[in-house]
Amino acid sequence: MACHTVLPLLLFLPFLLAMAATAADIAPGPSPPPELNLTSILENGGQYTTLLRLLNATRITEQITSQLKNSYDGLTFFAPNDSAFTKLRAGTLNALTDQEQIQLLLYHVLPRYYSLATFQTASNPLHTEASGSGGMYSVNVSTSTTSPLVNVSTGVVDVPISSTLFAHFPFAVYSIDSVLQPPQMFGSSHKASAPAPGQAAAAGRQKGVPKGDVAAEPSEAVEEPEGSSTNAAAAGRGTAVWMTVIVLGGMAFLNLLVSA
Repeated sequence: MACHTVLPLLLFLPFLLAMAATAADIAPGPSPPPELNLTSILENGGQYTTLLRLLNATRITEQITSQLKNSYDGLTFFAPNDSAFTKLRAGTLNALTDQEQIQLLLYHVLPRYYSLATFQTASNPLHTEASGSGGMYSVNVSTSTTSPLVNVSTGVVDVPISSTLFAHFPFAVYSIDSVLQPPQMFGSSHKASAPAPGQAAAAGRQKGVPKGDVAAEPSEAVEEPEGSSTNAAAAGRGTAVWMTVIVLGGMAFLNLLVSA
């Protein structure tokens, strides 16, 4: 009886295998991962208007997208929010050349994917994508078990990572509240020039600088012209001569009256 039951099943087995293979061919495979797009990540963040404008003007987003497609190590991007740019001295961005703006943005890119955990084992200094005549521009990172977990130092500013916008290999995007400033661009050579001496004195008086630190004002007394003492002495001698002449004349007139 068992043999009669198994035989029909064996007859249908090739048909069942063919149906299973057909179903496997029809079933869709896993969808490919979405294209990594820095612009979309920042737009979803909602507070990166200035950064997006700079990225579009310099076309850095295109460079980052191309590198992500061809990199085995991935990339890490530090994204300064709008508040970060307001901390810069007024006119700083406009004072930078197009090339310096590109260098500034590339200074926020690390040529490797770093999660918050892998920052703990990173060896300083970390090279960025920016470079100049002196070589690659670098940053140093320090980690902590308390918030903030990661702090980025440039030698000019110390900037903690405030939040994670995106972190899936091969791309990590971290929000920061200050712009990373490379010393090669924001060192002593980029400090504002000192005001002229006259402006400094005026500023000192306006800010209440102690009197001893401010140059003395000229006296209101009228200065005598050169040679005034000599002129006064000559005038005195002339007056004495006229008085002598008048006295002698008066005595001669009295003598005439008496003799008459």
